[in-house]
Amino acid sequence: MAILLPPSGESGEDRYQPLAEINVTPMVDVMLVLLIIFMVSAPLLTVGVPLDLPQTQAKTLDLDKEPLTVSVNGKGQVYLQNTEIGLEELVPKLKAVTEARGGAEERIFVRGDRQVDYGSVMKVMGRISAAGFRRVALVTETEQASAR
Repeated sequence: MAILLPPSGESGEDRYQPLAEINVTPMVDVMLVLLIIFMVSAPLLTVGVPLDLPQTQAKTLDLDKEPLTVSVNGKGQVYLQNTEIGLEELVPKLKAVTEARGGAEERIFVRGDRQVDYGSVMKVMGRISAAGFRRVALVTETEQASAR
């Protein structure tokens, strides 16, 4: 936006001079607010299906890319990433996703709620293994020392 100033002298050639200034203060304020909003909301976006995972003393794995996650909640419902799917749809969808990601050996994490029965989680793992996926792992939480 240019502001035209009135003539500064009697000369006709310099009648109006443009004065251009951009006020960046409002833009900086908006950017800082957006930064704070994203910093607060980013950790909340990584949580998938809410589960109460069992605890173990196993070490965490170092990963270079995000693995596929299959979750079984307390009601026995199966989720691929964050989308609920039927047990019979699990293998075809896993195959489609792995082919879309490059078809390489894909790591699949199985998360089972602490309250779900062992058979439900093993049924899911059995279908995944029978489909030819060899890199299947169970996800747990790190065991906390309990006060006795």
